[in-house]
Amino acid sequence: MDLSVGDAFVIPEGELHWTFSTSGGPGGQHANRNATKAELSWDLSASGAIADDTRRTITRRLGPKVRDGVITVVAGESRSQWRNRQTARRRLADLLKEALRPERRRVPTRPSKSAKDSRIQDKRRRGADKRLRRPPEIE
Repeated sequence: MDLSVGDAFVIPEGELHWTFSTSGGPGGQHANRNATKAELSWDLSASGAIADDTRRTITRRLGPKVRDGVITVVAGESRSQWRNRQTARRRLADLLKEALRPERRRVPTRPSKSAKDSRIQDKRRRGADKRLRRPPEIE
């Protein structure tokens, strides 16, 4: 089943690589003997599902989460492999959606005159408090 990443693009099932292992944690013998932890990897650098500019954006935004061009997410909270697979698919889609969300530009602002005056008054008050803490000067 292909993985849809919002309206941006769709990752074909053939490009997704699954690995399963024992999850550890609570669950007793079931957790120790069954491979329920799901690890989903997608080779971003070799994918034909996205354009080059999108690939660069994702790589730049995700930074260290992209190792050697591969994005990997892990899900092992549930005792069910099927549920962990669904969680891993959702995490990968959410991660990619977040990376593709447009960055909001910062609107530069300046402090108002009253804010500047208030800051200066606070500095003067703190300075006066510190002067009062000094030992008296003996001549």
